[in-house]
Amino acid sequence: MKSTALLTTSLSNYPKRSGKVRDICELPDNRLLLVATDRISAYDVVMPNGIPDKGRVLTQISAFWFQRLADVAPNHVLSISLTDLPEDIRSDELDGRFMLCRKATVMPVECVVRGYLAGSGWREYKESGQVCGIKLPKKLKNCSKLPEPIFTPATKAVEGHDENISFERACEIAGEANATEMRDRSIELYSRARDYAAEHGIIVADTKFEWGIDENGRLMLVDECLTPDSSRFWPADSYKPGKTQPSFDKQFVRDYLDKIKFDRKPPAPPLPAEIVQKTRAKSIEAFTRLTGQEFPWE
Repeated sequence: MKSTALLTTSLSNYPKRSGKVRDICELPDNRLLLVATDRISAYDVVMPNGIPDKGRVLTQISAFWFQRLADVAPNHVLSISLTDLPEDIRSDELDGRFMLCRKATVMPVECVVRGYLAGSGWREYKESGQVCGIKLPKKLKNCSKLPEPIFTPATKAVEGHDENISFERACEIAGEANATEMRDRSIELYSRARDYAAEHGIIVADTKFEWGIDENGRLMLVDECLTPDSSRFWPADSYKPGKTQPSFDKQFVRDYLDKIKFDRKPPAPPLPAEIVQKTRAKSIEAFTRLTGQEFPWE
């Protein structure tokens, strides 16, 4: 196993900003370079050590879905080939972990689609029997499959957790036409991905899409797409409603932090090598199951 994780990029030739996982560079000709590092966060706290190749897994799964679902919605990806990068930033460091993208004006609404009742949706349902104003059947359990996928938008939080909102509120924020199109396309994207993943032993319980407006005023899919970071992936062979499901994303990390009673405030403790290795293996398993390919950087 590759032993080192890329926690920050050496990019310095262009303006750069960083999120929890991605470094974003502004390139000439209205392009963005999105680089997925190996940083990992849990409970909204970034861990001091990362997961080797995690950024490559996220990028390659996104690229797979962007290509597979291109007939449902246009997306921002221009290339994932090193040869298409400017020579002054082309490096092995970026190999497999970047997307060269068109710029977009990002819509200020997170587009969440749920096929199963989990996370904040489950908490909201327990309190009111609804999620984002959508009334659901009675007596559902934690992680129950819903009768049909539901669109549960959220506002983007600068810090902390996003806040679930109603579709009516999403219309006020994004405009009714945009909100309706984002809802309809998001549900179709989720449904297509859910059905495909099910054939490969993975339940896509829910997912989050981001949309942007391109230079011609049209909606396009941006950011990442149906990754273990933006979705809940559960192994189908162990699914049983009424309890929290094992997952393909941060399960080992969260379980470890809970075991040591981490207070969910920075700074976070270093992750033990065993947790790092298990998390890396699980994310690569998601890649190979979905794509049917061996992970190129194994």
